[in-house]
Amino acid sequence: MAIPVILDCDPGHDDAFAIMLAAAHPAVDLLGITTVAGNQTLDRTTLNARRVCTVAGIHDVPVAAGLARPLHGEPIVARGIHGESGLDGPGFGEPTVPLDPRDAVTLIRDLLLAHPGPVTLVPTGPLSNIAALLLAHPGLAGRIERIVLMGGSTGRGNTTPAAEFNIVSDPEAADIVLSSGLPVTMIGLNVSHRAPATDEVLARIDALGTPLARICTELLTFFGAAYREVFGFAAPPLHDPLTVAHLVDPELITLVHAPVAVELTGTHTRGATVVDLDGVTGRPANAWVGVDVNAPAFWDLVVDAVRTLGARTAG
Repeated sequence: MAIPVILDCDPGHDDAFAIMLAAAHPAVDLLGITTVAGNQTLDRTTLNARRVCTVAGIHDVPVAAGLARPLHGEPIVARGIHGESGLDGPGFGEPTVPLDPRDAVTLIRDLLLAHPGPVTLVPTGPLSNIAALLLAHPGLAGRIERIVLMGGSTGRGNTTPAAEFNIVSDPEAADIVLSSGLPVTMIGLNVSHRAPATDEVLARIDALGTPLARICTELLTFFGAAYREVFGFAAPPLHDPLTVAHLVDPELITLVHAPVAVELTGTHTRGATVVDLDGVTGRPANAWVGVDVNAPAFWDLVVDAVRTLGARTAG
C-alpha cells in the first residue's frame, strides 16, 4: 500500500528531484506539495515547485505557499548554490500547474483531516511550516505518521562550520519538530555527501533522451558547477530526494536511534544539530538519524523516476 505523503519543500535543485521521485514512485501517494522560503524567497520557491510539476506532468497534486520567513529572525537564501531563480540552469516557461488558494499550514491541516489514516510529512527545506502546523494545530499530531526530514548533520555544517542550511535557516522551528514527541527521521549532510551526482549519473539521465531528462541534466550541471565553485566538490550531493528514497526503500539508508538537540544560542554553533551517537548525555533518543546510504541504489531510484515521468510527458 502506498505511503501517503505531504512534501514540504523550498525548490532548489535537489527539492526538484524529491518532487519527481515522490510523484513517480508507486510506493508513494503524494497528497500535496507545500513551499517555504529557504533556497530562495517564498515567491521563487513556490514558482519553482509549480515549474517542476509542470515539466514533470504532475497536475493532480495541490501546491500551496507557506511561510516567507523563519519563526524568529531574518530569512536567508542560498543563491550562491541555487542561483537567482532558485532553480538556475534550464529555461522554464510559465507553469500551468496552479497555486492552491490555501496557505501551506491550512492545506496540510485539510489533507491530514481528510485522509483516512495517518500521513507522513517530508520536509526538505527549513522546518518553519511544520513547526507552525504543530503550534497551531496540536490536536493533529495523531494524524501524522512520522516526519522524515532532510537537514542537519552528525558532523559539520555547510552554511556555518557547525550548521546545515535547513536547520540554521530556522533553528527554533527545528527544535519544535525534534522536541514534538512525534517519530522523526533526520537525514543530513553526513548521508547526502555519500551520494554525489557524478558524471556517470548525469550521463545515465541524459541518455534517457526525453525533454524532462534534458532539464534534469541541465539542473545537475548548474548545481555541480556551483558546488565546485563554492565547496570544491568534484560532484554535487543531491540531499533532498534521500528522504523520499528512504520511504520507498527503508533498507537504503542506515539509521541509528539517538538523541538530537538543536543549538539555539551558541555564538558559533547556532543551528547545529547535536547528535549524541555514543549516548554520553543520557538523554532519551528522539530521532532516527541517517548514518550511511546505498548510493547506487539511490541513484537507480532517481534515474527511474526521471524515466517514468519523462515517458509520460513525452507521450
